[in-house]
Amino acid sequence: MKKTDEIQIDMNMSGSNSSTLDLRGRQSVRATFRLSEACIDAISILSAQLGIKQKSIFDHLLENSQVLKNMPRELENTKFDRHERIQKTFVISRRSLSFLDSISSKHNAPRDALVEYSVRRLLPIIAKERKKHEKRKDILTEISDHFEKGRKLLSKAEEMLGTDDQVVNNLRTAMSVYENVLNDISGFIERGKIIEKFQPE
Repeated sequence: MKKTDEIQIDMNMSGSNSSTLDLRGRQSVRATFRLSEACIDAISILSAQLGIKQKSIFDHLLENSQVLKNMPRELENTKFDRHERIQKTFVISRRSLSFLDSISSKHNAPRDALVEYSVRRLLPIIAKERKKHEKRKDILTEISDHFEKGRKLLSKAEEMLGTDDQVVNNLRTAMSVYENVLNDISGFIERGKIIEKFQPE
């Protein structure tokens, strides 16, 4: 496979205590793989659900040299279907790409297969997040109901005390903050809906 590695140096890594070798390992590079749609979705889901960059997921998977070394043996009796795979470019660290290329070359194992099966090791995490997603939706329903009760209480307070009363003003401020929090939670759960349709191969 043709590799497209474009170096993007993170200037925040230029601390005086870092060695030149360490800095080079932390450089971001672009690498293109052909992966299944399920694999690509899994990476996106983990990034969204855990609030981490996709690069961090690759670093976690590919910088574990022992896992990568064992991976070719797992692939020996597994047929890697190259059909219906999607070409996609990801940003990963130079060190991760170096580990991946080294294992791929040494064991004659396709880079795409190594990435694919590395991501599959994270499927239990996605299963756990799917359960949490359903629980979050239940909690959101309760939060929404509680918010509506608060709005009714605010209206009642305004009628009883007037719109300029200090208690009313404080309650109005609290409800404004509550609304912002509710919107944030709703947005997070909405973005996580991709996990509901995820079907691992």
